[in-house]
Amino acid sequence: MAGGLGTRMRSAVPKHLHPILGRRMVDWVLEAALPLGAEPLVVVASPDSRGAFGDIAVAVQEQPLGTGDAVRSARGTVGDEVDHLLVLSGDTPLLTADLLAALAETHRREEAAATILSFEPADRRAYGRVVRAGNGTVEAIVEAGDATPEQLALRECNSSIYVFRADALWPALDRLQPRNVQGELYLTDAVRDLVGRGERVVAHVAADPAETEGVNTRAELAAAAAALRDRINAAHMDAGVAIVDPATTWIEPGVSLEADVTVHPFTVLRGSTRVATGAEIGPHVVAIDAEIGAAALVGPFCYLRPGTVLGARAKAGTFVEIKKSTIGEGTKVPHLAYIGDAEIGEETNIGAGSITANLPHRPGLPKGKTTIGDNVRVAVDTTFVAPVTLGDDAWTAAGSVITDDVPPGALAGFAPRQVTKEGRGGKRDD
Repeated sequence: MAGGLGTRMRSAVPKHLHPILGRRMVDWVLEAALPLGAEPLVVVASPDSRGAFGDIAVAVQEQPLGTGDAVRSARGTVGDEVDHLLVLSGDTPLLTADLLAALAETHRREEAAATILSFEPADRRAYGRVVRAGNGTVEAIVEAGDATPEQLALRECNSSIYVFRADALWPALDRLQPRNVQGELYLTDAVRDLVGRGERVVAHVAADPAETEGVNTRAELAAAAAALRDRINAAHMDAGVAIVDPATTWIEPGVSLEADVTVHPFTVLRGSTRVATGAEIGPHVVAIDAEIGAAALVGPFCYLRPGTVLGARAKAGTFVEIKKSTIGEGTKVPHLAYIGDAEIGEETNIGAGSITANLPHRPGLPKGKTTIGDNVRVAVDTTFVAPVTLGDDAWTAAGSVITDDVPPGALAGFAPRQVTKEGRGGKRDD
């Protein structure tokens, strides 16, 4: 269910589409459900967000008339061939596949018409309370606003996640009537209907109550993000990654880190970034869709943008920004540089303050490419006006603007106008 607007978020973005660590909130829920192999997978969405789910089937809830109406809206998309229905709430990003598998197993074992995923949170807030019968089955779900003091004291709460036997659920939804001032149809009333008709309703208690916590406010969104951050960081550390300060390190789920990588504080690794063994990242590094080779050094205060490939033993140092560029093995871009749309060979050094001026000379033209060979020595404050190529073993003079190709082994530059001296790379004038 992802049809709610989430007015408490105070945002024009629907609640379920708010980003958490590189994914939308609802995507975390879908990711937890996929390993169960449930078919079909259907998202109940509002009319405004019906196109936000790619190839996943979408059932539109035309008006926000409650959870019961949301599930009823999906019937035509789900079809009548389904025996059991797993109902998830799109605002529970901490769900895990293991928990959902355990819920489904309880449902099968108990041969229930409905199985509720319940939990015992430290702060029960406004969660509905689960009332058990003497034999342990569920007798009722009582909303907090309707509960007696005795019921409010119950520790077991409803997560709004269920498994239903389809042939019991659909008739129960058809019988729903709005019995509240909001005029909405609640899924909890369908549970009450099943209990009243003598159907077996049970509950599976989540071992970790945090996994079922819902997100309704910005503060709860931040808390969920921190919990996911901790979960991801713990998995990397268990696999041999050294994370110096997990509380300040944010790693998105698509990032790959090999053993013996070291990540320093205040580092953000995003997208499909890959880091090979022995690399050292941070502090204060942002890397997005970057590839960082073995034993490479990145940072501090470095920004690796999409398309960056940093070879083994390469260095991208302090206040360096690299975009859509390949930095060869052993090459160093130590500090205060911008490298964009470039290919730099092996064992080259880029001096401080150097940039690739890759914008086209006229609007509409593609960005130019800078190609720098192996064992090149780029002096401080060198600007490369792309497209331009420097051959292997070439040197530049400090403060140069390189506009023409430089042959291998040449020394080029000499502000304010480029002068090229062939065969002088690495040699001092007498």
